[in-house]
Amino acid sequence: MFNLYRGLRQLNLFFVALSFFTRLPIPSWVVIDAEKLNQSSRYFGVVGLAIGLISGLIFWLAQLVLPANIAVLLAMVAGVLATGAFHEDGLADTADGFGGGWSVEDKLRIMKDSRLGSYGALAIGLALLLKWQLLVELALYSPMAAISGFVVAHTLSRVLAASLIFSEKYVRDDSGKSKPLAQQQSFNDLLILLASGLFVLLWLNGVAAFALFIILWCVRFLLGSLFRRQIGGYTGDTLGAAQQVSEIVCYLVILVVGLS
Repeated sequence: MFNLYRGLRQLNLFFVALSFFTRLPIPSWVVIDAEKLNQSSRYFGVVGLAIGLISGLIFWLAQLVLPANIAVLLAMVAGVLATGAFHEDGLADTADGFGGGWSVEDKLRIMKDSRLGSYGALAIGLALLLKWQLLVELALYSPMAAISGFVVAHTLSRVLAASLIFSEKYVRDDSGKSKPLAQQQSFNDLLILLASGLFVLLWLNGVAAFALFIILWCVRFLLGSLFRRQIGGYTGDTLGAAQQVSEIVCYLVILVVGLS
């Protein structure tokens, strides 16, 4: 009975994470509150794995009857629909805030503005174009290389973004437009989160896995330093930006190292 209770509790936390990151339906019995939202950060990487598998499946089915570049585009659309462009919105808001604001207050004010600025539009456009091109190159090498890219990148990018909750300060702005955000992360939550990231590295060969591990730690350090310098910590938007940047880095590293 005790193990069943613990299992249901962990399943509840996973569904909380799923509801936070995606538009996918969750059971009606799931309980969501601030405490469970904080604890659910341990499963953000698992949610990324689910999104990567959805995108990979759409790509696999599409490439059976369509050219690789179209199949990649459809897979990307599936990923965006599954998440509601949650992370892309964060990237756009972060680009607008960091690019258009002078003070911390200005940057936070711009970031919570629902209107899309020129910096945000450029960031989204360039990010999508770069992801599409990198994935097409992987797909032209082999369909499995692209599927591995989807799975690994979607998972590890969310692990990296969520791990910033553990080490960085949350910049509170209660008047923001965004949904509730995990603001605390225990060491146990962090270990479970990192374990999901290490699991998907098994999709890659040893050299690629090691290179990706080292490079993503460097990216995490640079992004954390940038966020502290710009606004003194992190917000939901900057976590979205971190996910988008690290997803692109994953595709790039897999293309350069994983296929060699």
